[in-house]
Amino acid sequence: MQKPAIPKGTRDFSQLEMARRNYIFSTIREVFALYGFAQIETPAMELMSTLMGKYGEEGDKLLFRIQNSGEKAGEAPEKGLRYDLTVPFARYVVQHRDAIQFPFKRYQIQPVWRADRPQKGRYREFYQCDVDVVGTDSLLAEVELIQIVEEVYRRLGIRVCLHLNNRKVLAGIAEVIGAPEKMMDITVAIDKLDKIGVEQVNAELLERGLSAAAVEALQPILNLSGDNRDKLAQLRTILAGSEIGLKGINELEVIFDNLSNVDCRLSVELDLCLARGLNYYTGAIFEVKALDVQMGSITGGGRYDNLTGIFGMPDVSGVGISFGADRIYDVLTELDLYPAELQSATQLLFACFGEDELRFAMQCATALRAKGLRVEVYPEAVKMKRQMAYADAKHIPYVAIIGSNELAEKKLMLKNMLTGEQDLVSANEAAAVIQ
Repeated sequence: MQKPAIPKGTRDFSQLEMARRNYIFSTIREVFALYGFAQIETPAMELMSTLMGKYGEEGDKLLFRIQNSGEKAGEAPEKGLRYDLTVPFARYVVQHRDAIQFPFKRYQIQPVWRADRPQKGRYREFYQCDVDVVGTDSLLAEVELIQIVEEVYRRLGIRVCLHLNNRKVLAGIAEVIGAPEKMMDITVAIDKLDKIGVEQVNAELLERGLSAAAVEALQPILNLSGDNRDKLAQLRTILAGSEIGLKGINELEVIFDNLSNVDCRLSVELDLCLARGLNYYTGAIFEVKALDVQMGSITGGGRYDNLTGIFGMPDVSGVGISFGADRIYDVLTELDLYPAELQSATQLLFACFGEDELRFAMQCATALRAKGLRVEVYPEAVKMKRQMAYADAKHIPYVAIIGSNELAEKKLMLKNMLTGEQDLVSANEAAAVIQ
């Protein structure tokens, strides 16, 4: 007999887990809507020509290819599962350009797939919650995205720090250390600094063809001290000879100034080691980490100035961030931050002693559902102990017990499962108590 199993890096979700996941999704969705973003969806599979070359050399290796798509081999374009939601979004914008209004503000909450090695906080199938705006160069878009991060994590109760950098600054750094052609190699390497340490990053830079002098010149830049303003001031001196580097510094200063203007309380830290390895970023880049849990990035994103250009629509700037729902789930679980009411989807269970009582319970349940209560009727008149055990196992907070006396009075015995208190009430009175 075959033993049931699922692929590594994927998961089943129980009823409680789905209640918790939906709490995350609904919280994020509500905040997105506050800022005028509307929802779209794109297919799970995309053409490989859409996906390849957008995620860097390492990212392209993690694409899931679809071997059998129901078409004869060689007669149809190769397909793959989407790696993220940003590239499919860029494809969507170009394909539907005549039907959308710019600036175009959208969000997506859908699964993505990566052929990665599963480990804590890293899955092969996971959900992303993306919010993007395209069709504007305004840095106020970055400020609003940071405000969204602040509001989402305030509502979820997670203390976080947002790390901020700019790819133009990284390009300027590559320029001033004499290795402008190695900008991508530098960003891919230093993006791993938190994971592998400075010595291994330096070794990787040398392996990628940087000279020892260039690697040495990079060290003081990676070790700037002081607050955000101090770092920017030091960096402005270091990058004085780089036009693109100074432009990146100017953009960061605008973002910090506007965050002060809207009284942002979120911890935002200038992090020159933040690179984000994806090739399409061109401006500000973000990464969010939880302060009270050892976990990788739980939110990330940035500015991409010409992602739509690869699909034939050049010079359309966009910026977006992605909330990693699965990592957020793990953080909330570890910190035990879920609301207690998520323990049960049902607010009230009817437990009955006989068939006549069951028929009355069905009438009451119908009326209470019309009032918006989540109600179950235990479908059999079995021993009361079994029905109460069912309510306990599902963490149902109230049970309406109906026996012959309750049926005669057209009432129910409402029991609070937490306190043990019970009262004889009408269905309407029960609704008032529960609500």
